[in-house]
Order: sequence, then structure tokens, then C-alpha cells
Amino acid sequence: MQNPTRLTGLIAALAALMLFTRGSHFGSAINLPDATLAIFLIAGYWLASNSLGALAVFSLFLLEAGGIDYYAIAYNEVSDYCVSPAYWFLIPTYASMWLAGRWFAKRNRSNLHSLALFGGVSLASSTVAFLISNSAFYAFSGKFGEMAPAEFASRVSQYYAPYVSGALTYLALAAVIFMAATHTRRSGMMQH
Repeated sequence: MQNPTRLTGLIAALAALMLFTRGSHFGSAINLPDATLAIFLIAGYWLASNSLGALAVFSLFLLEAGGIDYYAIAYNEVSDYCVSPAYWFLIPTYASMWLAGRWFAKRNRSNLHSLALFGGVSLASSTVAFLISNSAFYAFSGKFGEMAPAEFASRVSQYYAPYVSGALTYLALAAVIFMAATHTRRSGMMQH
């Protein structure tokens, strides 16, 4: 069973990370890239054994993401170009990351094989998230009525690497932290 205090601290840290990174999707010289995708996967992993609590945290993270976007548009002069009926598809976008975290939690054995599996799950789920959000934007935003799907795909493909690399960077960092904590915990257990 997970330590509730530690879990609450993790949720608070992930919420803070979203707050500080969501303003810039790809990052810049002064802004970190958006960590939202990674946050949903990490939270899905850590809350995999708690269905009711997981649903509450998933909902809170969705509300936080929407609230940050609202604030950025209403008060920070961020463009509302991406806000359309397609915006609702961020729910399945983030759910794909969440479910990938839950799926991996059942298979993690804290070994090199699991580390490789985590890398594959991270890449695959980030790719699925990219496809969901971009396909929905194409289909439901109302901004691409005259553009053929192939042309849209060719235009958005340039955003794939920045979209996925931000998430993968955060997930790699999370894996390193997890491995270090696991190693430290195991070393401590062996000494006692």
C-alpha cells in the first residue's frame, strides 16, 4: 500500500509542475516545455491501484489544465486559436497517457526490461496523444475545411518531434528518479 502523505506530495508536485510548464507547449529559451502529457502518465502509474482516488485526481488535473488555459487566454493575451470544439478531445488525449501509466504499473518489475518497456510505453502513448489531439483539431476545429487530410498531416508532422520530446524528457527524468529511489530503498533494506 502506498504512503498517503508521499502520494499527496507527489500529486501536489505534479500539479505544481503543470502550473509552471503549461504556458509554453514546446518550451523556449526562458520557458520549460509543457509537462502535461508526462504528468498524466506518471499520475496514472502511481494511482493504478486506487480507482476512485485515481478518477478524482484525473478530473482535478483536467480541471487544472483547463483553468490554466483559460487564465492564459483571458489574462495573458495567449491566442485562443486552439480553443474550438476539438478542445474537448484533450480529455481522451490525456486519458491515453493516464491509461498507459496504469497499464505499465501492472507490468513494472523495476528491472532493465521494465525500463525498456517504460521507454516504449512513453513513446507509444505520446504518439497516440499527438494523433488524437491533432486529428481532432483537424476534424472538429472548423479551421481546415478546404485542406485535404494528407496536406494537414504533412503540415502537422513538423510538430511531432517537439510534442513528443517534451513528454519523453520529463518521463526519462521520472524514470531516473524512480530508479534512484528504488535503488536507495533496496540498499537501505539490505543494511537492516
